[in-house]
Amino acid sequence: MPETNFNFDVLPERRGTGSIKWERFPEYTPFWVADMDFASPDCVVEALHRRVDHGVFGYAAAHTGLIESVLDYLSTMHGVEADEKDLVHLPGMVLALSLACRALCEPGDQVMINSPVYYPFFKVPADAEAELIDVPFTRDETTWRFDWDAMEAAVTPRTRILILCNPQNPLGRAFSEEEIQQLADFCERHDLVLLSDEIHCDLILEDDQPHYSALKLPESFQKRLIILMAPSKTYNIAGLGYSFAVIRDPELRRKFNSARGCTVPEINALAMYAAEAAYRDGEPWRRDLIEYLRGNRDLLAEFIRNEIPVLKIHEHAATYLYWIDCTELDVSSPVQFFAQEAGVFLTDGTPFGSSRHVRFNFGCPREHMLEGLQAMKAAVDRKLASI
Repeated sequence: MPETNFNFDVLPERRGTGSIKWERFPEYTPFWVADMDFASPDCVVEALHRRVDHGVFGYAAAHTGLIESVLDYLSTMHGVEADEKDLVHLPGMVLALSLACRALCEPGDQVMINSPVYYPFFKVPADAEAELIDVPFTRDETTWRFDWDAMEAAVTPRTRILILCNPQNPLGRAFSEEEIQQLADFCERHDLVLLSDEIHCDLILEDDQPHYSALKLPESFQKRLIILMAPSKTYNIAGLGYSFAVIRDPELRRKFNSARGCTVPEINALAMYAAEAAYRDGEPWRRDLIEYLRGNRDLLAEFIRNEIPVLKIHEHAATYLYWIDCTELDVSSPVQFFAQEAGVFLTDGTPFGSSRHVRFNFGCPREHMLEGLQAMKAAVDRKLASI
C-alpha cells in the first residue's frame, strides 16, 4: 500500500542498535553523519520481511524487479530513458568513485574537484596514484558558485576526471541546467570524464530548483559521463549498501567494470529488495519527507539568523545537511566547541575543505532539532558574554 502521512515527529531509540551516528560519540547528542533519524518507509520494511521470510541468503544478482524499478525511476523522476545494459549495480558510492579513478587514470594523472565537498572526493585519486586538483567554489552573499576562471587556469593535459557532487554536499546547492551545461562544455573542451555523484538528487527542497541530472546532457556527451545514484540517503537505507552507476557508453562502461579486480564485494541480497521497494512504492513517503525537511530547513535558518547571528549561512536548496560558517565565532575548532560546550556533535568541516565550518544534519524530528539548536545558542551566548 502507498505510504501517506508518516509521523516524522517520532524519534526512534537508536542507541544499542550499532548506530554509528548515535554510538560512536555516545556522550554527545548527534547531528552529524548523513543518516536521518526516521524509520524507513513501510514498503521497504515489508519488502525486507518478505525476503527474510524466504530464509535463504546466498549470493545475489540484480533481479528483474530491481532493474525494472530503477529504469522506471529514471524515467518518471528524472525524465531520462536508460537501458538495462547501461546500469552497473554496486555495493556503495565511495567505492564507485574509486573505481572510476582507477579505471581512467594512470599514475601521475590528475582529478579535479571543487571544495568544500564530500571528503572522500579528496582521497579517491590516490587509489589510482593520481594527483588532486582542488578548485574551491567562490561565494557571494547568497550562494556558492563554480570559479570558472580558476578551473581554466588549473586544468592540465594530465587531468582526466572532474568529480561533481550534485546536489552538492555540504553546500546544499542544486545546480541549474545552465551550470551543468557549462560544466559539460568545460569537460568537452579539456577531454575530461564527468563523474557525477547524484546521491542526493531526490532531496531537493525547492520546487523552483529541480534537479538537473547530467544524464540529460546531449547524446554526444555520454561517451564521457558516469552517473552515480542510490536510494540510500532518500529512504534512509544507507546501511544496506546498494547504489548504481549509469554509463551509456559501452567502452567507458567496460573500463569502469574492468577496474573492479578483486576489490568489489557482492551486493547485500536484502539491499536490492529494499531499493526495489523504495523506488517502486516509496514516492508518497518521499513527498511527505520533503515537506517535513523543508519545514526543518526553514526553522533552522530562521533560528540561526535570529538567535545565533554570529553563525552565517547561505541559501540551501537540497539535502538535509546545512553548512554553517563559524568564522566569526572565533574558536580554533567549531566542532569541538559545540561538542564540549553544548553537548552537540556536528560534522567537522575540515575534511570537507574548511576548518571554519560545521555541517548540521536536520534530518530528524523537529523538537529534537530545536533542542540541539537551543544548546548551541546557549553555548554561544556564554562565550560571547565572557568576552
